[in-house]
Amino acid sequence: MQNLLQDYIPQEAIPHVLKLLEHDNLTVKVKNERKTRHGDYKQLPNKKHQITINANLNEYRFLITLIHEIAHFEAFRTYGKFIKPHGLEWKHSFQHLMLPFLNPNVFPNSLLPLLANHFKNPKASSDTDVKLALALKQFDAPNNKTYIFQVPLGQDFKLYNGKIFKKGNKRVKRYECIELKTGKLYLFNPNAEVELLS
Repeated sequence: MQNLLQDYIPQEAIPHVLKLLEHDNLTVKVKNERKTRHGDYKQLPNKKHQITINANLNEYRFLITLIHEIAHFEAFRTYGKFIKPHGLEWKHSFQHLMLPFLNPNVFPNSLLPLLANHFKNPKASSDTDVKLALALKQFDAPNNKTYIFQVPLGQDFKLYNGKIFKKGNKRVKRYECIELKTGKLYLFNPNAEVELLS
């Protein structure tokens, strides 16, 4: 397991993560990028448990995602299967598991205040925390993607699935965008990553 993780998470985090993964019936797999999620957790039909994480995540986002999924496993073990996926039991597990990593030996000082704020009440995805998502993006490999909130009003953009939209006005938190082919209105989170079209 150490060989698998050493290329994906900060070196200082490895010993503690390995302790969290000391379960005979828990496996971690690194997968090719999935556009709709960074990782997932599930109980397999043979009663074993599996965590998968996308290989393309930077080391800080990978660690956060891994602990997020381990929290699902721990919440399942502690509270059973009849809990909400991102309910109070999971939130408490995630906060408890993440606390030892929230230090400057693991995360850069620039991320620590944002992480501390995020973990007061963690959400189903760190991507819904716009400030944290933007701060984490600076550690990604360069790409041609832009966040929706950075797209100029009226600008056309493309999603990973090829659909083309025009950015509209902001509602309370999300942006109205029109799909050009169908004329349908969609709402986008501010930090959805898109490709600008000239």
